[in-house]
Amino acid sequence: MTSTPPPRPPLPLQRHARAGRLTAWAVLVAGASLANLAHADRAAGATIARQGAGGITACMACHGAQGEGQAAAGFPRLAGQGQAYLLKQLQDFASGQRKNPQMEPIARALSAQQMRDLSEHYASLPGWKAEAKPAAAAQPAGGARLAMAGNWDAGIPACFACHGPDGAGVPPHFPALTGQPNAYTRAQLKAWQAGTRGNDPQGLMKSVADKMSDAEINAISEYLETPSFYGRRE
Repeated sequence: MTSTPPPRPPLPLQRHARAGRLTAWAVLVAGASLANLAHADRAAGATIARQGAGGITACMACHGAQGEGQAAAGFPRLAGQGQAYLLKQLQDFASGQRKNPQMEPIARALSAQQMRDLSEHYASLPGWKAEAKPAAAAQPAGGARLAMAGNWDAGIPACFACHGPDGAGVPPHFPALTGQPNAYTRAQLKAWQAGTRGNDPQGLMKSVADKMSDAEINAISEYLETPSFYGRRE
C-alpha cells in the first residue's frame, strides 16, 4: 500500500514560513553583530569621515559632508544606515568578499576599531527624509508596485517586506533603500545578477535580482531614489 504525501501548504503559508526562518536567523546573528560594535567612538569616526586618517581618504569626499551620498557619481548614502550593516560592509570590502576597486583599499587600511567608529558615526546621522513628494505621473512605471507588492508572478517579493515600511531598513542586516542614488541601486542589483556581489545573507538578494528584468531594475532604482508614499504621515 502506498501512502499519499501530505499536501503542500498554500503559497502564502510557504512565504510566511520562509519569512519566519529568516527572522529567526536575523535574531541569532544580531547578538554577535552588536557585540562587534561595542566600544565604538562616534567622535573618532566623525574625524575620520571629515579628515581621513593615516593616508586614508576622508569619507566625505565621496559620501558627502553628512553621509548623504552623491547621486551623480552613484556613491551611496551612508547616513542613518544600521551600525551592524555598515560594519559588515567595511569588513567585507577589507576581506574581498564584497568587490569594489575604490572601497577595498580603504577598508583594508582601516583598523577594526576605526571600522567600528565609522559605523557608529554614520549610523548616528539623520537618514533620508522626503522633502517634497513628486507627482504620481513622475514616478517610474512599476517602481512603486515592486517596492510595496513585488511581482509574485515572477517570484519577486516586495522590497519593503524585508527592508521595512517605506524602505527605511530593518537592522541589523537589511539596509535602508529610500534615498539611495538610482545609479547605486541599479549597480548593486546588476552586481548580484552577475555574481560580482555575494555578501548578502543566505543569497537572498542574488535570488531576487536574478528574477528581475532590466525594466524592473530601472523602475525600482528610480523609484527608491525619490519615492512617493501616498498616505504616509509626516
